Amino acid sequence: MQPQSKYCELHQKAYENIQKKFEVWKKASNIEWQDYLKEVATNPFTGSWAREVAESLLSEKELGSVERNV
Repeated sequence: MQPQSKYCELHQKAYENIQKKFEVWKKASNIEWQDYLKEVATNPFTGSWAREVAESLLSEKELGSVERNV
């Protein structure tokens, strides 16, 4: 049995992709997690699922309730 996610299946996949791609971005530009999320959220080529996840993570971060789990 898989652990319960706070996301539906599509948002969970977007979350996983955001985490995976962060490693690539970090190596290329030495970007921090929160700045990366801002880039994802504001990029016009970001899909709606990923944008919603990035915005959610940013709002949680602002509230102090989430840290990156990678």
